Amino acid sequence: MLGFSPSRPRERSRKRAIRALFIRLGAERTPEGRSLRLLREWLSPAQSAQFAAQGYFEVIGGDTGKQYRIYAGRGTNVCEVDERGGPTVGLCFLPRGELPIGDVMLSQKIALESCESRALEVSRKFVPTGFMFRRNRLLG
Repeated sequence: MLGFSPSRPRERSRKRAIRALFIRLGAERTPEGRSLRLLREWLSPAQSAQFAAQGYFEVIGGDTGKQYRIYAGRGTNVCEVDERGGPTVGLCFLPRGELPIGDVMLSQKIALESCESRALEVSRKFVPTGFMFRRNRLLG
């Protein structure tokens, strides 16, 4: 049988699972990993599920009640969405300093929910395109 046994596929599967767990735990020890963990802790269950499935989460502006979508990224990652869920206006605003992605996204969420008018005041507006908000752009 050339060294093949029925348990080999199971062993390979187990090794893959252990490797994936090691990579995940190792990544969570980095600043990026810790910031994404903190972000997930601040998301509502609905936002968390949306982020896991879609690569973005939506927030409601604290002043106007408008709906915004925050995509994974450090800039040009926020857009206002209409009642059908289509992006209408792109917004670029972020905190000062070199922060991990999760911290940037969390600050954007808090700003839109608690001081939307000020966030809009300092943001740069742009016309959103499909490319800017594709899922494969995650963490870029």
